[in-house]
Amino acid sequence: MATFLLEVGTEELPASFVASAIDQWRSRIPADLKEQFLDPSDIQVYGTPRRLAVVIEGLPERQADREEEVKGPSVKAAFKEGKPTKAAEGFARSRGVSVDDFETRQTEKGEFIFVTLKIPGRPTAELLTELIPPWIFGLEGKRFMRWGDGDQRFSRPVRWLVALLDAEVLPLTMENGAEAVTSDRRSEAHRVLHPDPISIPTASAYLETLRSAFVEPDPAQRRETIESQATAVAAEVGGVAVIDPDLLEEVTDLVEYPTAVVGRFEPEFLEVPAEVLVMEMESHQRYFPVVKEAGSKELLPYFITVSNGDPAKADIIAEGNGRVIRARLSDGRYFFDVDRKKPLEDYLPQLETVTFQEDLGSMRQKVDRIVQIAGHIARQLELAEGDRATIQRAALLCKADLVTQMVGEFPELQGVMGQKYALASNEPSAVADAVFEHYLPRGAADEMPQTLAGQVVGISDRLDTLVGIFSLGMLPTGSSDPFALRRAANAIVSITWDANLGLNLEQLLEQVMADFVAANLLLESKVETLRDQLRAFFLQRVRTLLEERGIDYDLNNAVLGEADRDYAERALQDLLDVRDRAQFLQSIRENGALDRIYETVNRSARLAKQGDLGFDALDPAPLIQPKLFEKTSEQGFYDSLVKLLPQTQAAQAERDYQKLIDALEAITPTVNNFFDGEDSVLVMADDPDVRRNRLTLLGLLRNHARVLADFGAIVKS
Repeated sequence: MATFLLEVGTEELPASFVASAIDQWRSRIPADLKEQFLDPSDIQVYGTPRRLAVVIEGLPERQADREEEVKGPSVKAAFKEGKPTKAAEGFARSRGVSVDDFETRQTEKGEFIFVTLKIPGRPTAELLTELIPPWIFGLEGKRFMRWGDGDQRFSRPVRWLVALLDAEVLPLTMENGAEAVTSDRRSEAHRVLHPDPISIPTASAYLETLRSAFVEPDPAQRRETIESQATAVAAEVGGVAVIDPDLLEEVTDLVEYPTAVVGRFEPEFLEVPAEVLVMEMESHQRYFPVVKEAGSKELLPYFITVSNGDPAKADIIAEGNGRVIRARLSDGRYFFDVDRKKPLEDYLPQLETVTFQEDLGSMRQKVDRIVQIAGHIARQLELAEGDRATIQRAALLCKADLVTQMVGEFPELQGVMGQKYALASNEPSAVADAVFEHYLPRGAADEMPQTLAGQVVGISDRLDTLVGIFSLGMLPTGSSDPFALRRAANAIVSITWDANLGLNLEQLLEQVMADFVAANLLLESKVETLRDQLRAFFLQRVRTLLEERGIDYDLNNAVLGEADRDYAERALQDLLDVRDRAQFLQSIRENGALDRIYETVNRSARLAKQGDLGFDALDPAPLIQPKLFEKTSEQGFYDSLVKLLPQTQAAQAERDYQKLIDALEAITPTVNNFFDGEDSVLVMADDPDVRRNRLTLLGLLRNHARVLADFGAIVKS
């Protein structure tokens, strides 16, 4: 068994491409080898800013010989009057066999010709030379480039190529116009610590050879080194390194031989908000901040940079990086001081100069709409006057920080700086907190807004965006959602659920659409289409979020309905109720209660379809004619429905669906007697009045169950 090494040497690669290329090779290379009937014992993919490499162990010298069965023409087409036709002869010629090698077999489509081909295995070296170019130039990434006068495209120019099968160089040439890169055993080492080229003796010596030349090819090892060194140097200055996972991944692929170096800046910079300092360090300089203790947000005047240079010159590196960060922090301090010279409210007129969307006006106009929507929500929730005032003020100021110098420099700090500047402007802390929180959650794993004002303003902001962008016909597609509309709708539902807000989203959408019509941003004739689009969009988001909470797909269908307008409207009219019903259904499936009523309710619902009772009716008194009863089981069914009515109404009013399930379980023996007992009835009686009476009994039971869910959508456990 042989070991194969491929190393593609390049000019400095973007960190994001290194990680992506490694993932692509980890997926593609094993699949390609399997397709060529090669089954290595191990495949390891490596990458640094200057190279991508794969080491494949346990390769055979050649493919194993194999047999392959090939289907040919039908027997009718291959032979006429016992003699081979041109079709048969052509098939034999194309496969390198004679007609005598034919076998006939019966298939679903009749008798066909088959031949068994013996295919000798090809040398592994030969196969690898064919596979390597697609491995390299089949990689995908952003902003690929051409170099020289050739047509090759790659993330960065390819400068050397190592291809070794054990100790032998696999001959391979990459042409690129007048330039050509030929495979060799020569590789490049660390630019500073080992400027001379190195020679790799064998494929299995790859890691050892590079590590001896101050290159760590394994990203996992570099990541571990960075993390442990950063932790150690932070402890030396009495602090704890704040290691953001995304930044750690990026820095890992920016260096070949990492050295964590601690630097410092003047303590007076700590007067600037910590969020600004962290943003300067992490986003602009790729530094790790240092805090006083784990979990603390109290920064110390230190930073950690990861050097790719000479560890012996750590002091010089720290000093140079310190000069850079001081300049950046000075800018941040200047922006912070200048922005606070006027109250946050005074920035509102400048929002007129910022376009939200060309057809929807400026950010100032958006703010006015947010204020209006927030008022609708406050009235719907019947909030106290003090809460309404806080919400209205927060809605007015929620976007004001967008035109400050700090947010202009760091857009990621929108909301964060709004909170700081609101407090500096002597706004109530509840208003300031809401200005920050209305952006939450910013992603699936982010925290939720905790204040009522932050929740209401956040929902208002997202509703304005959704209605506005949908009204322009700019709906998200499978691959494109430039306005993050899915995330906005998810946030509205998630905030409502997390805060237990009794919102009627259906009514709220109607109010917002009416506001858009009044503002000449939406034609009245388009309201119905827009309503249907938004309803379907929100229902899909509710469905997705319920699935993420572990609700089975059929129970999801049971509470949201399948093309059931009544259930769709009900879900959006009460988002808390649809959540509670789905979670309750899941719980009674798991404890077995669902199984105990499933057959009875479903059988009733299936037969009830043949009747004419609507879904709203629950009271049997005005609908059932006891004089038409022919069996005592009908009277028993009716009496049970009379008892069931107040229990269902209580379950509905209190949103305590266990009461409904208990009542349905109690009625089940009576209904089963109606169907199959000694006193059972034929539901589809010949007499139309008796038949309608019995179908109405079943329809009423179905309707009581529908208070919880559409049992017809539930799949039996």
